[in-house]
Amino acid sequence: MSTKNNTIILGIESSCDDTSASVICNEVLLSNVVANQKIHEEYGGVVPELASRAHQQNIIPVVDAAIKKAGIHRNEINAVAFTRGPGLLGSLLVGTSFAKGFALANNIPLVEVNHLQGHVLAHFIKEKDGNNHHPKFPFLCLLVSGGNSQIIIVRDYLHMEVIGQTIDDAAGEAFDKCAKVMGLPYPGGPLIDRYAKEGNPEAFKFSKPRIPGLDYSFSGLKTSFLYFLRDRVKENPNFIEENKVDICASLQKTIIDILLGKLIRAARETGINEIAVAGGVSANSGLRTALEQEAKKRKWKLYIPKFAYTTDNAAMIAITGYYHYLEGKFVGQDIAPFARMVID
Repeated sequence: MSTKNNTIILGIESSCDDTSASVICNEVLLSNVVANQKIHEEYGGVVPELASRAHQQNIIPVVDAAIKKAGIHRNEINAVAFTRGPGLLGSLLVGTSFAKGFALANNIPLVEVNHLQGHVLAHFIKEKDGNNHHPKFPFLCLLVSGGNSQIIIVRDYLHMEVIGQTIDDAAGEAFDKCAKVMGLPYPGGPLIDRYAKEGNPEAFKFSKPRIPGLDYSFSGLKTSFLYFLRDRVKENPNFIEENKVDICASLQKTIIDILLGKLIRAARETGINEIAVAGGVSANSGLRTALEQEAKKRKWKLYIPKFAYTTDNAAMIAITGYYHYLEGKFVGQDIAPFARMVID
């Protein structure tokens, strides 16, 4: 590959339990490699110490595979972008340390990336010979993941404003915690989505929070769900198994109704009809269908990312790093990861 007039960014993502590396050239994706960690399934959730150890084992082969798949030499890379946070501190330390070493060894700039910002900017990843349809500024982004539920006004690549967010649990947490109460294996969110397709979403009613403004709350729903199952199981020990698909469908509908209720309000109040969704929960088929229905009804221009860019991946880190690179926003070797970060 000729490096003339090309900006090549290596992205590294290690915020939770997926080790990922990606290479982009001028917004075009050349490679995106992800190594999953199956070990957490037997514990019913991510074990931070095990996650950081697995990252240590995975990061060198993953980065090597990403560079080879991109068809470039490491000397052609202009900068290395890494996830600084938010996430599990031990996991973040692995990615941050590797990025520092790579940048130092190759005498290239180091670029920090906010993981949440990366989810939003995943919409701007271009693919060779692909449909590179992306939102126009300003747009609203519903960011829904395991740890975050936010409504964001995106005014430019690096200019975002959070106008609504969860005050307790995130939507992804609600899915996973309710799945655990039902006795479903980890991760439970995708299983609820799968079972919901076969169930009646009107079979059961669960409480919806009354939170002012554009903020979210899911802790009350989780509690009411727990009590609902407790009482029904007392009456019928086989209640969950006999009604599994209807329970999942009703729970999923409730969570989606909560998410869309605030998004509809945000669109009305801001007058913005360019609407995007991002984050791991955006892979949920029920949410995608509901968004498409609302978009048609309300004449929104809707943008839903490919499944590969919904969960944690380095492609979104690389594209965000690319925009930082263009602005000359680099960091030094003294940079440290943060477990908690916000979009500012």
